[in-house]
Amino acid sequence: MSTHHFVLIIHLLAATVWVGGHLLLAICYLPTALRKKDPHIILSFEKKFEVLGMSSLALLIITGIWMAYDFGITIETWFAFKSGFEKVISIKLILLFCTFFCAICAQFYVIPNLNEKNINRIALIIISVTSIGVAMLVLGSTLRYGGI
Repeated sequence: MSTHHFVLIIHLLAATVWVGGHLLLAICYLPTALRKKDPHIILSFEKKFEVLGMSSLALLIITGIWMAYDFGITIETWFAFKSGFEKVISIKLILLFCTFFCAICAQFYVIPNLNEKNINRIALIIISVTSIGVAMLVLGSTLRYGGI
């Protein structure tokens, strides 16, 4: 097995945890929390998932950049949007920044003031991060065929 293949497997496992955890939150926990107007359901899940989720995200960033370099897409060519690979990697980086923006909004503005009256704010962030994660997964799958 090549180093690239090993890094890809780590990347895919981390994506499974990251995207899977957010899908679980969005599909199973969020509807119940919204129906009951109980933010503690979401906060309890977040508390249990945070270490594993953040570790997975860190692995995704490290392995993603590693594989980009393996494909010859270095920091100098990020956001060039010339080849199919550059397009995918650049779009995934933009989506990563969007994920960070959502996380900052959640941690500093939404969660500290979360209650039954404004639970829809965290729902919007959960749905956004989950959708971004799925989009990144789909984009990554196109690299097998040269990107978009």
